Amino acid sequence: MRFTIRPVSALDAEALWAIYAPYTLTPLTYEYPAPGLEEFARRIARVSDIYPYLVCEADGLPVGYAYAHRYRERASYDWDAELSIYLSPSAQGRGIGRALYTALFSLLRVQGFVNVYGCVAAPNPPSEHLHAAMGMELVFTDRRTAWKLGEWRDLAYYKLRLSEPEGAPDPIRPFPQLPGELVRGLCGAAAELIRSD
Repeated sequence: MRFTIRPVSALDAEALWAIYAPYTLTPLTYEYPAPGLEEFARRIARVSDIYPYLVCEADGLPVGYAYAHRYRERASYDWDAELSIYLSPSAQGRGIGRALYTALFSLLRVQGFVNVYGCVAAPNPPSEHLHAAMGMELVFTDRRTAWKLGEWRDLAYYKLRLSEPEGAPDPIRPFPQLPGELVRGLCGAAAELIRSD
């Protein structure tokens, strides 16, 4: 099986929606009901105007995706990003999550981001393990903050400092402005971390 990681395209919306929608029926995301396909496609377009939105393919078929998006609305947070990642059940356990995050972190550093945050619906041992394995620190857990599927649920906040800026930071470089060769190189190197057996 051959794995690749690449930036999202508008043609991916339906395949990625099919990966995401079942999660809305579980406690692993606090969104419900699932967004419609058109709304999901709008989200992809809106996010990828500034942030990396990456797709992992196995033999040409999407099996997972990860992206960064705005952490908070005020301009002072422009150098922070929040992460999201979703994998097909059949794709889990191969290191795809680690590979997608490795590519995301590399691209976000090039863009000039300083901090990344992962907000994990807890308990979710695979996701909690992934964030810790990527060097992200558990900052705090917001207890009983979300109501879903008949229970109050927790949200765990993870954080990683990507760089240590000195003085005023440069403006963030939007993802579409990064050189294609650089993006392909970082995505390709990350894809090599995936176990293909």
